[in-house]
Amino acid sequence: MLKNKNIILGVCGSIAAYKSAFLVRLLVKAGANVKVILTPDGAHFITPLTLATLSKNPVYTQYFEEETGVWSNHVELGLWADFIIIAPISANTLAKLATGICDNLLTAVYLSAKCPVYVAPAMDLDMWKHESTQNNINQISTYGNIVISPGSGELASGLHGEGRMAEPEEIVAFLLDSIKQSLPLNGKKVW
Repeated sequence: MLKNKNIILGVCGSIAAYKSAFLVRLLVKAGANVKVILTPDGAHFITPLTLATLSKNPVYTQYFEEETGVWSNHVELGLWADFIIIAPISANTLAKLATGICDNLLTAVYLSAKCPVYVAPAMDLDMWKHESTQNNINQISTYGNIVISPGSGELASGLHGEGRMAEPEEIVAFLLDSIKQSLPLNGKKVW
């Protein structure tokens, strides 16, 4: 079902960014074409080299490359994608999506996209439970974004509870299930 699908994976600043490497590998193994957009904070947790190697595509980190002046066209990227998955999505990026703040390449691509967008939150328990975070989750859901709920368990802070990003296998299974549910019997897309 993912063969030849174009997927943009957004990776935000979170310790869970290491899971994005596994997610890229699973998506590529399933036949998807994957392009990664790494936020500036995300680059503190995982390198572009790792994600580029696994995706077999350059990793996008900014609007243009300072050395070459090559522009990363956010509109083209948004239109290229059949799906956008933001995993992990941080509380910061979640708030930006909820309010339309567009201050990096990922948020610009998000605002330009015409495809389904999936987000997999990853943050500490208190951040996840905070009323503003829950309001932002509700707000992006009203835009049609699909939230892959975080799991419970040990968090990087040492706390136990909700906030762990869903495992890469769970994200792929969720995406596949979502695709199956959106297809009528004749196999045509409904979105």
